[in-house]
Amino acid sequence: MIIRGARELKKSYHKLSSRDIYIGSVIPKQLRQAMLIDLLERGVICLPSPLSQTLNNSKVAQALVYKDWMMPDTLAIIRRQELVDAVNTYNSKGIGAVITKEDHLHCGHGIRKWDNVEVLYSFTALSASSYPFILQPFLEGFTDVRAIVVNDYIEAYTRFNPDNFRMNISSGGKGSTYSLGEKEKEFCMEVMKRGRFPYAHIDLHVMKNKTCYLSEITLNGGVKGAAITRKELDNKKKMRLEVLANRIKD
Repeated sequence: MIIRGARELKKSYHKLSSRDIYIGSVIPKQLRQAMLIDLLERGVICLPSPLSQTLNNSKVAQALVYKDWMMPDTLAIIRRQELVDAVNTYNSKGIGAVITKEDHLHCGHGIRKWDNVEVLYSFTALSASSYPFILQPFLEGFTDVRAIVVNDYIEAYTRFNPDNFRMNISSGGKGSTYSLGEKEKEFCMEVMKRGRFPYAHIDLHVMKNKTCYLSEITLNGGVKGAAITRKELDNKKKMRLEVLANRIKD
């Protein structure tokens, strides 16, 4: 049986069993983790995968899973002691300015720059609600690239803002077409495979020597700056999930 969408899932939830297929995201935020685990334990196949849905909703989880793809010294900071350890590490390496990424915030709203990690610690010491977050050295001299990948459809564009280190187009950045090289395409495929993403919006930091670092990956990101329209992209994603479901069913 193939179930499509949140309404059908709610109606049939307790009837689902091994080899049933659910197409769609698990929407109730408060129950998402429990539902995904429950469906996995019952053998229900979810498209997009439970792992991709989990990563899609947590930047901190991405820092854990994608450590080898992100820039060196990227850390997931869950509690105060980890930040104290990071102060030692960053200072010993001579790392100055840093950025933090707040979990669950999008469009550049949760990205903050700090003069150094000690300033960050002084601030967070006064607020237990600051955790968890991602900590990274402040990076300069890179090209910010967003790649959109749905099966054999691949499109990429740069994002640039001369007045703000946040490159997001929604934060005032400008977009222009970018041609992905073969190594960059392979990089995108690797991160999608690792996170079991059937399609993705992938934000890359491309250095002058063409080294790639993963900034973030999502199932549904913005399309400002892209040639494809939202409607066209949504149709491609829908078709991709249907194809995957029929392959499994057959």
